[in-house]
Amino acid sequence: MNTENAPSAATTSPPASTAEAGRAGAHDGRRRRFFRITVVAAPLLVVALGLYYFIWVRPYETTDDAFIDGHAIQISPKVAGHVLQVFITDNQFVRKGDPLVKIDPRDFGARLAEARASLAAAQSRLAQANSGLAVAQATAQQDRAAVGAAEAEAKRAQADLERYQSVERRAVSREQVDAVIAAQQTTAASLEVARKKADAAEAQVGLSRALIATAAADVQRAEADVQQAELNRSYTDINAPEAGWVTHRVAEEGEYVQVGQALLTVVEPHPWVTANFKETQLRRMKPGQPAWIEVDAFPQKKFKGHVDSIQAGTGAHFSLLPPENAVGNYVKVVQRVPVKIVFDEGEDSNLLLPLGASVVPKVKVR
Repeated sequence: MNTENAPSAATTSPPASTAEAGRAGAHDGRRRRFFRITVVAAPLLVVALGLYYFIWVRPYETTDDAFIDGHAIQISPKVAGHVLQVFITDNQFVRKGDPLVKIDPRDFGARLAEARASLAAAQSRLAQANSGLAVAQATAQQDRAAVGAAEAEAKRAQADLERYQSVERRAVSREQVDAVIAAQQTTAASLEVARKKADAAEAQVGLSRALIATAAADVQRAEADVQQAELNRSYTDINAPEAGWVTHRVAEEGEYVQVGQALLTVVEPHPWVTANFKETQLRRMKPGQPAWIEVDAFPQKKFKGHVDSIQAGTGAHFSLLPPENAVGNYVKVVQRVPVKIVFDEGEDSNLLLPLGASVVPKVKVR
């Protein structure tokens, strides 16, 4: 075989060392490019993180321990009775003064009629006492006049007696003197009787005045009973004290309800946020600072608001069993303080924000 014209192995394929050198060069080139990118991107990343921290993190305080809060008015009856009619249904919006529940008013109407009859009787007794006073005063005046007449007659009889006693005994008979003495004694006794009668008449006037005071007190008590009966009858109509949404309705027609029993709850339509911030987050927080509120129920919307007030005490302090750190071993725990955040005007008007819904507020403290 002729091997002079066949290509050699060195000319048909590169040596292994040359291929490895090419791959190593490519790897070094990629490494140098990555290094250059890293050198350029690292400062940019640090600057971006710093800007993010100083613009979006450092000026704000946030917490996920927050919820929607608001005024929830529990509706309870002031009188006991059977529920005659329920005017509302679950989750209905009512306005102030709208009827909610009506209790059977018939028993209270009967008590009102009885109270009015008692008032009329007390007023009649007062009028009778006033008439008795007028009669007693007239009698006392008449008796005082009788005393005056008796005094005049007694003086005349005394004068006659003194005149008869001053003359000589031969000028008048013994019978005349005895008659004058008897007349003087009779008029004196009549005067005493008239005075006693006048004193009795004055006492009757005082008694009549006391009867008037008693009758007037009975009238006042009867008027109070009428007012209370009217109030009790008015309490059978239970109306909405404020506008809001009807929740937790348990009232049913025909049910017998007791005083103070919960029938339903009216939730007012202007809620706020109660955010329990850590005590370490309150260093720069104060009322009036703006806030942005994210509600879990409406993730597509971010509400605007502001800090209204900060509670003067931690949540644990006002709990049912507040901690007593002076007893036993003490472990320091970061406390949380409720902060009230109110929505800006118009922010809560279009959506129903249920009480207790989870929110995440972010307060700008700088």
